[in-house]
Amino acid sequence: MGLGFAGIVALVSDETEESRLAEIAWEGDSREILKGFPEGVRQNFGFELWQLQLGERPSNYRPLSSIGTGVFELRDQDERAWYRVVYLSRINDVIYVLHCFEKKSREMPRKEFEKAKQRLKAVKARLAEEKRYEKRS
Repeated sequence: MGLGFAGIVALVSDETEESRLAEIAWEGDSREILKGFPEGVRQNFGFELWQLQLGERPSNYRPLSSIGTGVFELRDQDERAWYRVVYLSRINDVIYVLHCFEKKSREMPRKEFEKAKQRLKAVKARLAEEKRYEKRS
């Protein structure tokens, strides 16, 4: 039995639906901080975030399991500093940018680590609350 025209359209629509871009949720002042980075760094991070939205793997990232499961950092640098975008990987088609910062040494400054960890905790609490609300509805 063939699908017929309506069945094919529905099949194509379902495939298109699955390949939509993930949304980016900016936590705290992360977007403002990113906007303050040098233009070349902003462009690189913009491209890598777009890759994430498409479901692809960015070129320069690493897991940050010390902050939490599913947390990664995008990395870039110029002659002046190292730049980081810390994000929680895609959950329900949303990528949560937890924190952006620049640093002058190899170590992640404690305050940046704590800020990313605190924002992760807030995102998880919101997601848990949304889930509880959905169950009640």
